[in-house]
Amino acid sequence: MSPLSIDRLGPVAVLTLRRPAKRNALDDATVLAVEEFFRRPDADVRAVVLDAEGDHFSAGLDLGELTERSAEQALEHSLMWHRAFDTVEGGRLPVVAALKGAVIGGGLELAAAAHLRVAEPSAFYALPEGQRGLFVGGGGSVRIPRLIGAHRMADMMLTGRVLDAAEGQAAGLSHYLAEEGGAREKALELAARIAQNAPLTNFAVLRALPRIAEAAPAGGLLLESLMSAVAAGSHEAQERMRAFLDGRAAKVAAANGSHGKDAR
Repeated sequence: MSPLSIDRLGPVAVLTLRRPAKRNALDDATVLAVEEFFRRPDADVRAVVLDAEGDHFSAGLDLGELTERSAEQALEHSLMWHRAFDTVEGGRLPVVAALKGAVIGGGLELAAAAHLRVAEPSAFYALPEGQRGLFVGGGGSVRIPRLIGAHRMADMMLTGRVLDAAEGQAAGLSHYLAEEGGAREKALELAARIAQNAPLTNFAVLRALPRIAEAAPAGGLLLESLMSAVAAGSHEAQERMRAFLDGRAAKVAAANGSHGKDAR
């Protein structure tokens, strides 16, 4: 059985980890299958949901593959994970991860490479590498501190602290909390909404926004102006603005359905 299934729901592709007997622990075949999809997605895919079969998103690295490696071999293995997860975060497709049960070690590193994360109440987060004499190797030391801060990540690694779904939400590991069993449905809802955006806008959010946030103010503002001009000059943006000005597009409203004063 393939460790990863790929299904289509219109413009949304659903990638499902399929190793439930091992709590979807990540072996090399799974990581390489993820990389292969994101390197060559179908041209008409506009967003991706990353899901998992069974009760757990991923319990991390499959320790059955943790054979004795030389330092050079271990370095190459880590670089392979970096390359694979970079295709998730740095590709053209917005990715929404549906989290449940164990989101541990390499599983958390994979989740952190997604752009949005939806968690069920069963989700729990841990970085047990410190207790196993290891260190993260799938990009976690770069991505996870950006979400929760280096001090919180240090706590998780030094003490083995486990965060439940509510604690993870408060810390910044997830964007949305769903009902039990509802992470996939919520992730699909968000992905379908994202897929309706102008592709150039999604490109700007995925590729330009992180660089703007990390740049010095002057460079960031210049990149923002350039990206804004490119996006606004696209045919699709002009069509959408005409639809709004002609009253053919909905105005922004408060989440509870009430209408605010902002007419944008």
